[in-house]
Amino acid sequence: MSPITTAIAPAIAPDSLTRRYERAKSRRSAWESHWRECYAHALPQRDGALDRQAPGAKKTDRLFDSTAPDAVEQLAASLMAELTPPYARWFDLVPGCDLTPAQAKRVAKPLDEISAVLQSHFDNSNIAVEIHQCFLDLVTAGTASLMFEEADLGERSAFRFTAVPVGEAVLEEGASGRLDVTYRRVRLTGLQFRERFPDARPPEDATDRDGDDGEPRHAVIEAVLPDRPRGFRYMAILEGGAGSGGDSQILAEGRFDASPFINFRWMKAPGEIYGRSPVMKTLPDIKTANKVVELVLKNATIAVTGIWQADDDGVLNPATVKLAPGTIIPKAVGSSGLTPLKAPGEFDISQLVLEDVRARIRRGLLADRLGQINDPRMTATEVLERSAETARMLGATYGRLQSELMMPLARRALAILQRRGEIPAMRIDGREIDLHVVAPITRHRKRAETQNAMKWVEMVMMLGPEAGAVIDAGEAARWLARSMDVPEHLLRDDAASEAPAGMPSGTPAGVSGDIPPPDGASQLAAAVDLLGAAGSPASHAARDPAAAPGAPTPAPTKESAA
Repeated sequence: MSPITTAIAPAIAPDSLTRRYERAKSRRSAWESHWRECYAHALPQRDGALDRQAPGAKKTDRLFDSTAPDAVEQLAASLMAELTPPYARWFDLVPGCDLTPAQAKRVAKPLDEISAVLQSHFDNSNIAVEIHQCFLDLVTAGTASLMFEEADLGERSAFRFTAVPVGEAVLEEGASGRLDVTYRRVRLTGLQFRERFPDARPPEDATDRDGDDGEPRHAVIEAVLPDRPRGFRYMAILEGGAGSGGDSQILAEGRFDASPFINFRWMKAPGEIYGRSPVMKTLPDIKTANKVVELVLKNATIAVTGIWQADDDGVLNPATVKLAPGTIIPKAVGSSGLTPLKAPGEFDISQLVLEDVRARIRRGLLADRLGQINDPRMTATEVLERSAETARMLGATYGRLQSELMMPLARRALAILQRRGEIPAMRIDGREIDLHVVAPITRHRKRAETQNAMKWVEMVMMLGPEAGAVIDAGEAARWLARSMDVPEHLLRDDAASEAPAGMPSGTPAGVSGDIPPPDGASQLAAAVDLLGAAGSPASHAARDPAAAPGAPTPAPTKESAA
């Protein structure tokens, strides 16, 4: 992930950056014990996100109840299906509010093509694998971090993603209140180090061999800091060894237009930087269920194998007794011999307590609300009501994820494609070009609006022809098409639908077919017309925005994941 190297000043000293990282890590230490407890009880197979462990180590020895791990995986899968479903469009570039209908019609199709280019790169990348791990961290720890890098030239996709474990990411809030200050400490092997920093020459003493394979590793700290209004400053340093006096070495520095680290939270408490998760809320019930199941299993073992008592009559020797079919156990006259001891526990009461605790866990992790309904007789109204209930329960969470995950994801993707020259340079400000999130979660509101509009049309038509005359059927059909995300090219032009008989469709009488945009939209029209010349989705000709007339030519760089 080597950034575009440009002249940035003032530079940050490596030792100063290391001290800032250590202070931020010290503030994070209060969360680590809480995270370990959450991972141990709700997602033990991913507890390596905090501490290094040997690959293949057993993770579930202390886990007796699997209700919480199952609910966590269901919630993470539901988030992925609602926000970033594989091979489905998540974003749409649409004309902004300042454009006239004629201008919006002219730029709608090029913007739809740009949206298709954007989504094709997402579909061909590894985001489905990595973002699912981020959602697991989000549900368990409350905070997740996704590293969004530019892939090598020639790859199927220009995007490369890496789920950053919470143990590696050290975060801080910037002046805007967002998690846009990111530190990441990673230990790289020699091969990984050379691929990521080909121009760096680390000293021999700046390595350690405490890895699982005994291979020397280099401790690297990467930092991304806001540098308004020029984007984000990037800096990578190598932690110094004993021979170098502990001094850190600068490996790379530069600037990004959009941060390569996308950090997002489930819920934010006042005065806290890291997020809080639903697992933290249900952790008491999770621990209770785990303990109850453990005790029930112990009680069941006693009930099956039994506990025996015997009188000390001088004849029966418990050390020589074998409880097997056909065994004869001697006893003295008048002695009760070997008698079973009744188990003190009550299975019925334990089961009632366990069912109640499990129900609270599933309710807290939304497993009983977001799961699929097995009844095939659900009506359309029931489906809409269920969708509305889902939107109400997760409305605040989805709003935060749209702000901290979806929009930064789109901005970073557009910045990479514009740098490569695969899409024209444009400014998305909501006035000339707007970015809409079209993930499945946003369709719940559109379905409700569509249903209300259709009910209104039905009621108006019942009032008679005079009332029905107020309905613009063509505009209503176009509004329904926009609400249902129908592609623009499936709609007939207004000119074609209004052309009188005997005239060629496409140009109404007295109107020129070429509608020039005003000065405010001339730059937009010129930009979208460059789509065909800028490069197809398969183009991989990299273009550096800093290489403009009069700007210094940066050194060639390559983005790669460690």
